[in-house]
Amino acid sequence: MDRAKQLEVLGLHGLGEVHWNLSPAALYEEAVRRGEGQVAANGPLVVRTGTFTGRAANDKYIVDEPSSRDHVDWGEVNKPVSEEVFDRLLDKVCAYYQDREAFVQDLYAGQDERFRMPIRVINQTAWHNLFANNLFVRTTAEEQAGHEPQFTVLHAPGFEADPKEDGTRSGTFVMLHLGRRLVLIGGTHYAGEIKKSIFSSLNYLLPLQGVMSMHCSANIGGNGDTALFFGLSGTGKTTLSADPERGLIGDDEHGWSDTGVFNYEGGCYAKVINLSPKAEPEIYACTRRFGTVLENVVMDDGSRELDLDAAHITENTRAAYPIHFIPNQVPSGRGGHPKNVIFLTCDAFGVMPPISRLTPEQAMYHFLSGYTAKVAGTEAGVKEPRATFSTCFGAPFMPLHPGVYAKLLGEKIERHGADCWLVNTGWTGGGYGVGNRISIGYTRAIVHAALDGKLKNVALEADPIFGLAIPQSVAGVPADVLHPRNTWTDPSAYDAKAKELAKLFHDNFAQYADGVTDEIRGAGPLVG
Repeated sequence: MDRAKQLEVLGLHGLGEVHWNLSPAALYEEAVRRGEGQVAANGPLVVRTGTFTGRAANDKYIVDEPSSRDHVDWGEVNKPVSEEVFDRLLDKVCAYYQDREAFVQDLYAGQDERFRMPIRVINQTAWHNLFANNLFVRTTAEEQAGHEPQFTVLHAPGFEADPKEDGTRSGTFVMLHLGRRLVLIGGTHYAGEIKKSIFSSLNYLLPLQGVMSMHCSANIGGNGDTALFFGLSGTGKTTLSADPERGLIGDDEHGWSDTGVFNYEGGCYAKVINLSPKAEPEIYACTRRFGTVLENVVMDDGSRELDLDAAHITENTRAAYPIHFIPNQVPSGRGGHPKNVIFLTCDAFGVMPPISRLTPEQAMYHFLSGYTAKVAGTEAGVKEPRATFSTCFGAPFMPLHPGVYAKLLGEKIERHGADCWLVNTGWTGGGYGVGNRISIGYTRAIVHAALDGKLKNVALEADPIFGLAIPQSVAGVPADVLHPRNTWTDPSAYDAKAKELAKLFHDNFAQYADGVTDEIRGAGPLVG
């Protein structure tokens, strides 16, 4: 079926000019010509996303349809919507596109050819199409000629739903129809919805094929040792994986198959607020390159110079760039079975140690718990960090029951003998508003020590509240920093806050208690 017919089958009729698979340079020209963005000093494209500068988590739905109904873990995260509502909105979006220009990219999701999924992204704006071209795996002209998408994103940020008529919560909607392999997005210009909708799709499809689907970054050392970094936005996945001493496999989304780890994407979507050229040189350099899309970054209108420290638009400023912009990226996007698995948490209470070694049971406990803080700007309405639990360190993107992902991860960790660590990149010396974020320099030293095997024989001390095994020494890190209680001016205040967080852990984990072993259930903090 030719490409025009494929669009018609989708319901898109009477379109204006359709721009197929334009290059980044051509998309730049279109974006500037149409007033969608401005070119900053050194070449990146600066755009604004309007009202939404983060994900619209409360407006995401999965269509309740026969083929996926019994697999989806329905609830507050995976909210159902009827096929009737979806079909009505699809008709409206297709009508909205009539006589409008459309930008189409034919791409892949997944670097492993055995599991990669041909996808199509249809946008009404050139800059969103450039974003898709940066973030997913690019295709050659030959591959495009025979491209038949297995999943399509139909993106209409300029169209808003009518809640009373369309059955939505607001004018914004992100709807995933797993049966028809179609994503419908409207009412938000925030580009992260595009990549996360495809990630959610893979998180549904691949575990059913035995592939562990993970919200994590991954890199590889000179000896071929792969490491995974699980964590929600703002915990340091991108920063810590973009390490000049290691090769970058990917910064956000990966699969773990029977042969190893592979990136789902072909690009990176990095937070750039307060980005440091010294601490994060690789990512910083990408903000000075032609081809990078910068979302909501402040720029001087005259000089076109960037101000990466300015947050008056949002804390969630972003750079979207192809992964080959990182000098030490792994061209194949693949690595072997991980030797180290790191769970990143951004502790807003300021009581978690900066690093702990986990037993297999503790690893499963903390994977299911997914404790962190939602960082300002990553979701609509989040103004300052707040404690949260996001199972599998990625609940918003996990359509299946958490037990499916936990079982797969536990089996792979055991089979391949990976060491597991919990690393806190959050606060020390007090909670948010009192203490300070842990130094990125200390965190890098801690992570390097773990990955280089320097903590294997270091003495460990059990935390009396969280039961975590804390290394007693890490080169380049003051001993007091390793024990957060020692960084508080009032140790009794630390004890009270730590016990408060321990109770939150227990209360949250109650939802999993009946589905795990006694050993996993007992691997959490001590409450008493």
